[in-house]
Amino acid sequence: MPAPLWFARLSSAVLFGASVLFGGVAAAETIEVTDLAGRVVNVTRDPSKIVLSEGRQLYTLAMLDREDPFKRVVGWGNDLIENDPGAWQKYLARFPKAKDVANMGNPYAADVSMEKIAALGTEVYILDLSNYFKAQETGLLAKLEKAGITTVFVDFRQDPTQNVLPSVQLLGRILGREKEANAFADYYMRQTRSIYARVGAIPDKQKPMVFVERAAGLLPCCATFGPFNFGRFIEEAGGRNWGSQFFTAFQAQAAQEKVLADNPDIYFLTGANWYGSNPGSTAVALGYDATPEQVQKQLVALMNRPGFQQLKAVQGKKVMAFYHQFYDMPYYFIAELAMAKEFYPDRFKDVDPEAVFREFHEKFLPIPYSGVFWAKLQ
Repeated sequence: MPAPLWFARLSSAVLFGASVLFGGVAAAETIEVTDLAGRVVNVTRDPSKIVLSEGRQLYTLAMLDREDPFKRVVGWGNDLIENDPGAWQKYLARFPKAKDVANMGNPYAADVSMEKIAALGTEVYILDLSNYFKAQETGLLAKLEKAGITTVFVDFRQDPTQNVLPSVQLLGRILGREKEANAFADYYMRQTRSIYARVGAIPDKQKPMVFVERAAGLLPCCATFGPFNFGRFIEEAGGRNWGSQFFTAFQAQAAQEKVLADNPDIYFLTGANWYGSNPGSTAVALGYDATPEQVQKQLVALMNRPGFQQLKAVQGKKVMAFYHQFYDMPYYFIAELAMAKEFYPDRFKDVDPEAVFREFHEKFLPIPYSGVFWAKLQ
């Protein structure tokens, strides 16, 4: 006997992943996605309970779930609270229930508690691509799969210039926020392509040589970047990254003597408010709670370290500090705009990077703009 028409339609809906209503209960829709590790996974669309392996993944979630970025977050790593207290306080003031999100501890620790993730009723666990091999080797992926928890890898740090868009669009599909993800993609393309259109044809020999010191004042001099992350930001903005000549890794340690001897045209450094988690830090505490006076004082102190006054970048006031957290944000292109304007002020005389960042907050983020995110040595 052929199946009733209603049954055939219901079966078809389930087969094609559509949400259905049966017995008064809406069935969760399952979609197939490919994550940034190249894994094909089936994931519940629009999940109600997710865990962020890194708290700084909130930078992206805040764009997609702008009305309430914490509405589905049941657990997260402590890195946002520890490493970006200015942003944390702004989000906490806007969304007081954020304090109730379970603290999963240091996201870079050797062990991750699968039991704690499962106890939170987690449907989707979002992991950074840099943890892929560790998650495989420790058996975490297999354990989570056995527990019925979907893991999804994104990347905003290792190779953001290549992976930000697919990461945002992946999360947009999973969270049912395709409209928001597409709006970001349009803005992202407009800003990044506007930089390329102005600097893409400049010959390398005409581009300034730039050294970027990673976490200056927190890490020993001279931690830097290879041709990734901030190193790549410099290149996309029309400069030559000093570290790309010598290193192929994401980050590396350069000898201070070598940096001083090479005497780069421009000196960049990254900084953030690490004073709570690292009281001995002498970094430039850039971020939402920074003030121009404080930033300038800290920047001057760093460039007064022995040997640095001889640099032509210091003598010519070609030194800039950048908010370290740009290295883990989907809107890193704001830093590129500021870099490009420093490299080529005539080509970017109509561009105001701070105005763009203010506009970005108004269009995409639930918190208002404040603070200092880059500064030039005065």
